[in-house]
Amino acid sequence: MPAEKKPMRYAHPDGYTGVCYCESGRFIVTAGSDGDVRIWESLDDDDPKSINMGEKVYSVALKNGMLVTTVSNNIVQVHSFPEGTPDGILTRFTAEANHVVFNNSGTQVAAGSSDFMVKIIDISDNSQQKTFRGHSGPVLSVAFDPENVFLASSSCDGSVFVWKIADQTRVINWLLLNKHNDVSLTSSICRLDWQPKTGMLLAIPVDQTVKLYERETWQNSFDLSDNSITKPINIVSWSPCGRYLAAGSADGSMVVWNVTTKECVERLQHEKAFKISAMAWHPKGGKIAYTDCEGNLGLLEDILVDSGNKVILIFDELFDEDDNDLLTKDAQDHVNLSQSSPTRQPLMDDDEDDGEYDMKTPRSRSKIHRVIDDNSHDIGSPTQEDQTDDGDQAVSVPTVPEPVRYLGPVPTPQQKPFQPCSTPSHLMHRFMMWNSVGIIRCYNDVQDNAIDVEFHDTSVHHAMHLSNVLNHTMADLSQEAVLLACEKSDELPSTLQCIHFSSTDANKEWMMVMPKGENIQAVCLGKGWAAVSTDAQIIRIFSIGGVQKEIFSLAGPVVSMTGHGQQLLVSHHRGIGFDGDQCLGIQLMEFGKSKQILQGVALPITRKSYLTWQGFSAEGTPAFSDSEGTVQMMNRALGNTWVPVCNIRDHCKGKSDHYWIIGIHENPQQLRCIPCKGSRFPPTLPRPAVAILPFKLPYCQIDSEKGQMEEHFWRSVLFHKHFDYLEASGYEIDEAAKGQALKEQQELLMKMFALSCKLEREFRCEELSAFMTQNVLSLAIKYASRSKRLNLAQRLSYVAQEKAAELMNVQEVEEDLRAGMNVSVYLGEKTSAGLTSFYLMSTVTFATDNYGRGNPFKVMSAATFSTSAGSHARNANILDNMSKVSKKSTGIGNQSTNKPGSLVLKPLAPKRKAKQSFVTCYEIFFFKVPIQLESLKNPNLPKTGYQLWLEDNRSAILTDNPDLEEQEIIKEGMNRFRVLTSEERMSWTNRAKKDGGSINSGEDAKKRKRSQDPSEDQQENEQETKKENSEESFAKKQKPPQVSTNSKLSAFAFQKD
Repeated sequence: MPAEKKPMRYAHPDGYTGVCYCESGRFIVTAGSDGDVRIWESLDDDDPKSINMGEKVYSVALKNGMLVTTVSNNIVQVHSFPEGTPDGILTRFTAEANHVVFNNSGTQVAAGSSDFMVKIIDISDNSQQKTFRGHSGPVLSVAFDPENVFLASSSCDGSVFVWKIADQTRVINWLLLNKHNDVSLTSSICRLDWQPKTGMLLAIPVDQTVKLYERETWQNSFDLSDNSITKPINIVSWSPCGRYLAAGSADGSMVVWNVTTKECVERLQHEKAFKISAMAWHPKGGKIAYTDCEGNLGLLEDILVDSGNKVILIFDELFDEDDNDLLTKDAQDHVNLSQSSPTRQPLMDDDEDDGEYDMKTPRSRSKIHRVIDDNSHDIGSPTQEDQTDDGDQAVSVPTVPEPVRYLGPVPTPQQKPFQPCSTPSHLMHRFMMWNSVGIIRCYNDVQDNAIDVEFHDTSVHHAMHLSNVLNHTMADLSQEAVLLACEKSDELPSTLQCIHFSSTDANKEWMMVMPKGENIQAVCLGKGWAAVSTDAQIIRIFSIGGVQKEIFSLAGPVVSMTGHGQQLLVSHHRGIGFDGDQCLGIQLMEFGKSKQILQGVALPITRKSYLTWQGFSAEGTPAFSDSEGTVQMMNRALGNTWVPVCNIRDHCKGKSDHYWIIGIHENPQQLRCIPCKGSRFPPTLPRPAVAILPFKLPYCQIDSEKGQMEEHFWRSVLFHKHFDYLEASGYEIDEAAKGQALKEQQELLMKMFALSCKLEREFRCEELSAFMTQNVLSLAIKYASRSKRLNLAQRLSYVAQEKAAELMNVQEVEEDLRAGMNVSVYLGEKTSAGLTSFYLMSTVTFATDNYGRGNPFKVMSAATFSTSAGSHARNANILDNMSKVSKKSTGIGNQSTNKPGSLVLKPLAPKRKAKQSFVTCYEIFFFKVPIQLESLKNPNLPKTGYQLWLEDNRSAILTDNPDLEEQEIIKEGMNRFRVLTSEERMSWTNRAKKDGGSINSGEDAKKRKRSQDPSEDQQENEQETKKENSEESFAKKQKPPQVSTNSKLSAFAFQKD
């Protein structure tokens, strides 16, 4: 029967995981990438003892009550076992030590390092060291000869050396392995092993086979292989008796051979086909503990081998001076009874079951002529035969049949929750948060358990030192507060603690205890709010002062959560991934608009990777990074899609180096990271330096001039889309930076146009003209004409005419909107003060060579609106700089000054406008008008053709887009109205004139009267100009003390003359 494979269990995070038995076989010891060594009493031990060794453990060895480990700070250290008390450092390397082993007596250890050296250290006196130099690559594995004469080592340079320990000379070397320059790049870690007791054979894993070399002659005696192994073998391990050899491969195959017969006696497969990273035999045989590269621990039981000690039957009367005497009748009956039993019976009884071995096959009931001793073959060997006096043979065991293998997709373990910009919680000194506001450090050692908060700008707040009484493991930091959270324990529930340092209260702290059974897994802060996610798949929102607000459920277990302003970004599991892929979803919400932008859509991380960072840029654009180093950012202009903008692995010098992301800036384009040499996370001391990485979109033919310009252009477009988002959200933007970005893009277009002309790609030139402004398009026409490409110039002139016609259509719609300012087009939203909120649309046309400042409160007629481009620009400048402020007057010390809700008009300093013509953009502004709703219900106001069309088609727009707000409905309606033919628009205009003819007759008469007397119009214009100048000069000299912004805006919006 095949060996019994126990279900695997989680032991450590993913990465190399080592395993070994203690000398008695009572404990299983594992070590992993989390820096911990865990001591298991059995595979079912739910509470193993954990000993922290450092940030990462590369190898572990145990003998004579001494636990030796190699850790990430390049040292080999020893601890007492099982207490785990530190007992000193044995030696140091200049790079990480990859493997460590004891000699047979336990007096020396050998270690191999990535600095190409092998050392042998005396345990009792670590000053007694021997160094072996000769490898030209990192050392993968070392193995002591049982007789302590030779030492074997394997390396990334493809060689396997055998050294003579006494004189430190090289005896033999073989070039057997594939060459690599780093341990992480190797397909096999090549854990070689000597045959126990005698050391007659050296087993070396080479690809899918195991080569065995004889001692002294160093000749290849034979090879072992099996058809079930499809990938390189990672490790080989001899049984304590020295007759059986176990091997584990990168495809999860585990095979046991009988070295004497060269037959496979056990063949098993990892349940998820993960790479086998370590194997260890039980000291008395019969069991194998193994680990995989994902940190799981497994156990194989009832292996068909003996213990290596004499297995003697209990019948003393069988043995006398004549070995040919037969068994007595009673003894024969007892043997027959034990052999014919359907269950397995042990060969001998003892108090400890671990050392007992069962009979695997029935024997013939003939007379037994011999007993089992050291020189006997294993009773379960497939070729063993027992001869009897009458010539009968014992029944032989057939070779183990190859089991049926599952070849379908393998499920991927789900990623655990994590806090972005924080290091793992098991570290004694760690970063709990590092962002643009400050740094939160946590110290958890014997002397202190505290949290330090440091601000980059000390004007925000002074540094803080907090006692970590509740053992907080999660944190976030903003301009308003520090948020801390701890997981539940046996004594305390999961608790949220907030230190609102920007509050004016005397008591700035508040705490919130989670309901029984809920455990906090992620926290984040935004502007005026805090959020926590629990293992109940619930997100709880709190105000920054501690008021409980909304709660909602997630579609799966949370992975990470971040906040910025009024935005909340949550990543969670959508299901089980397969073949190493994570199945993650992303959810983006805007609390200010009470709107969900992304509703659990799939997060496009790289294949066979996991999420390592997520957050927002300094300008508020969502972004994330995965374990393969790909950084992706959201493109709001392309349906909220994700664009890869950088691969940080391209900037790493070594394979084991990484960059730890702490922030993203779009203007200037910077990816702020901390370089980590040989690890994924930085140490707290000394304070790490911040590096800035450039962005680079993965466009094709990036080495060519065309590819570089295309990448530069679209990167500039992507990284300046935040201007449109901030402007639409009512925030102030840097007009100079926006103009500079547009200028840069147009220059790149012109360069690409010139290159296409040079390559005689006229159709490509015409495609590029679609992105050009009118000015640059005119320049392109001139360039084409001077380059004697008259056909191209003619086609570009047609493009310019089409753009001009389209612009005229847009202007017609705008004039219709301005001519009839009807309440029915805009949203009248009742507020708590009985006022009505309006969304007004303004048109901004940028012109050339405009200086000075316009009057924001001057009321202009419809005719004046279209008189000149300069007047457009002057009146638009003030509205372009609306910023959110409080409804009340902004006095010093007023607490409501930072609350959103209303807008104030801020005058601009005089500045030169960028040279640009015929560029029209739409801006939406929100302000309160203190007029009662009844006073606006005036049926005498005329309606335009667009307004009648919008009333008739509003239901169709809402059917296609049910989530649109009123201002978005207006904008969508304008887009649809523009695509109508001129005849259809004219019919709606005529219909509006018929409906409002009687109302417009008086106004038309006034217009005709004015047109008949041009001298009066000139006089009115001169008087109006003088009045404007006098008002401006008066505004400069004196400012009314109690005139509010709302009253100014109301006069500006509703004064008719």
